[in-house]
Amino acid sequence: MNRFMLTALLCTGTLFSASAQVADTATYLAGVKAELVKKWPKNRTINLVFHGHSVPSGYFRTPDVRTMDAYPMQVLTAVKERFPYAVVNAITTSIGGENSEQGEKRFKKDVLVHQPDVLFIDYALNDRAIGLERSRKAMEKMIKMALKKHIPVILLTPSPDLQVDLLEDGNVLEQHTNQLKALAAQYKIGLADSYAAFRAVAAQGQALKELMAQSNHPDRKGHTLIAQQVLTYFGQL
Repeated sequence: MNRFMLTALLCTGTLFSASAQVADTATYLAGVKAELVKKWPKNRTINLVFHGHSVPSGYFRTPDVRTMDAYPMQVLTAVKERFPYAVVNAITTSIGGENSEQGEKRFKKDVLVHQPDVLFIDYALNDRAIGLERSRKAMEKMIKMALKKHIPVILLTPSPDLQVDLLEDGNVLEQHTNQLKALAAQYKIGLADSYAAFRAVAAQGQALKELMAQSNHPDRKGHTLIAQQVLTYFGQL
């Protein structure tokens, strides 16, 4: 299969099915969860690192940044409630406006230096600007670098842009979602499907603008929806 056929299949979702081996939510972070339940003096600091663009950075209505309302901090809060003896950091290495190619270039010095116990990557919303093939290459480089250091990786599918109809089959965000699903299955890593969560809301008839601070940035409720997808990997919260 050549690269152009692969891209076409990814765009239509043909390469991904319910049976694809994306990492299991119950077992993928078993080692991390085993560390999170340890009490002093046997515990250690656990670093959750969130790499991506403006959404994990906490941008609401630009230039307003609401770090404590964004999903990385919501995840930290929920993990701490679940694991009260744990020392946990939520480290955001995201930059507003960035795409995965830019994020890959600074990956070693800005991300790996934090020695992540879990790495979350969220670039798909901005990767529309560079296209599927370039996005796949950059994402794959970051995945490989992390896995080489035995770091669990969880990819995030895109949150909405109100200019894109999530209910339209084959829309550009769905194309990037399908590509990320295929990458997660290929490398047997985690996937937090933000896109599916927001699409389900839209399918129920709720206006997505009620979950958005501006066209391409979720508000606190929207970030909660993303956090819920991430938290499935940390057990019942």
